[in-house]
Order: sequence, then structure tokens, then C-alpha cells
Amino acid sequence: MPGIRNVISTLLGDGQEVMGPEILLWHYPNNDIMNGSLLTVESNHFCVLKSRGAILNVYETGQYTVQTPDRPLIGSMQQAFYGGQSPWQYEALYINRAKLVLKTRGIALSREMAELVYDVDYYIHVETREAAVQLVQHMPYRGHALTTQEVNAYAGPVVEQAVNQVVQITPLESVNEKIHDLSQIVFQHLQQFLVTYGISLDTVKVLVSPHDERVKTLISLKAFGLSPIEAVRYYTAMMMAEKGVVSAPNMAIGAPFIISGVQPTISADRYTATAANAPHVTPPTPPQQTR
Repeated sequence: MPGIRNVISTLLGDGQEVMGPEILLWHYPNNDIMNGSLLTVESNHFCVLKSRGAILNVYETGQYTVQTPDRPLIGSMQQAFYGGQSPWQYEALYINRAKLVLKTRGIALSREMAELVYDVDYYIHVETREAAVQLVQHMPYRGHALTTQEVNAYAGPVVEQAVNQVVQITPLESVNEKIHDLSQIVFQHLQQFLVTYGISLDTVKVLVSPHDERVKTLISLKAFGLSPIEAVRYYTAMMMAEKGVVSAPNMAIGAPFIISGVQPTISADRYTATAANAPHVTPPTPPQQTR
């Protein structure tokens, strides 16, 4: 008979697992939870059972027989009159206990107002039953799933604020020297924010680089010990070499380009002197046309 001892789990009809690496919370979509239903919880999940908005229980790994506040007789009436469809809406919410990775990216400004791109990878997980309840109570979601992208939408502004707190007072060339301090500040801000949702923060990795590729190349050249003007010359020489300009090596060493046997520069004094001493000749008046 349909609806008797139905199994509630995160497996689809073809055996696929719903709770992938991008799903933090999944709401069981069917309306068939009642007394006697078998609730299956995988080893890396929590399951929160709700009724009319109230949390009834939190389950860890295993299979459980659901005991709702309704009496067994009412459960039999549900099966007989509603075909197993409960109009009282018992809900099962599965929480992913595995360690999930989130990524965020943004633009920050250095002390010189130069644009920098930051990439932050951070790992989160829900550790305890109490944390699972906090997540259900405080983190809103739409539809039947709460994804890591939606969590990242909440955490992104916190990361941006933490990154700018360090980058905006640091010279452009010294930003990478502050990576350790930057990672620590991002971790502290992010942990303080996520803990209110029952989410534990494990690791934070921060990378910062110039937004403009030309600036990135110039800084790399200076890292080889070149002076600012030498770095500019070498960068210009690289651009010239890519376009096939033969004078690129001369640009790199700061030397003029001379073609063998040809004087590179000719004085224009004799031309200007000749033009100044030449008598002024009045051009002839064109003849008038007669009708």
C-alpha cells in the first residue's frame, strides 16, 4: 500500500546522491512524512525534523522510525484518506557535515589607489547537532536547497571589508609581504560572521595580484633588481620584440639604434640658413581672363 513505511533519504530514484559538494542544506521535497516513516541519514549528514515550523528532533548517522506527535491512529487515517500525503507538512532538512570549499573574488585598492584582485578560498563545515539547528533557524534559503554560492553571497562583503582593511594602507609592492597578516584578519572576520549561522570555518587562503597585467609585469621586472626606469625600458623592449621591432635590444639597454654606414642624424642648420638668406621673390600675377 503506498505511503506505508516510506523511506526518507537524500537518494534520488536512480540512486544518485543529492547532497553534492555545492549543497549545504537540502529540504526533502515530498509531503509524505508520517508516523512509521523510515528516516535515513548518511554518515556525513545531519537531519532536522520540523513540524509546523517547530523543530522536533535532530538525527545523526543511521536509520530511524519517525515518531511524530500524532497518534498512530491518525497516521492510519492519513494513509487511508490522503494516500500517504500529510496535510500537516512534516519537514526533513538534511545538513551537509562534509568540509565544503567556497571561493570569492573582488577588487581592492592599494595605498597608491592601484587596483588589486584578491582571490579567497575558504573551507567550512557544520560540526554539531546544535550548529545544524542554528543553520536551520538563521540562514534563509529559497526552494529546496541552500547552496554554497548563496552562503558566499552573505560572506562576500565580510571578506571584502577584511581585505581592504589591510590592502588600503599597504604600498603596492609590499602587499604580498602582508599575505600572512591578511589571511589572519580575513579568518577572524569570517569566523566571527559564520559562527552565528552555526558554520565552522576551517582554513582561509588569500591571493592578491595587480589587476593590470602591465603593472604586474613591471613589478616582476623590479623583483629582478632593476631600477624603475630600467624596468620600464625592459617592458617596452618586450612589447617591441613581440611586434618584431629590430631595435628592441637597444631599448632594453638604453642605447640608440644605428644602421651601419648611415649617419643617424643630419643637421638642418644649412637648410634653415639658406632659406633665411634667399631673396624674396614675388610670385607673378596671373593674367586676367578676357571675355
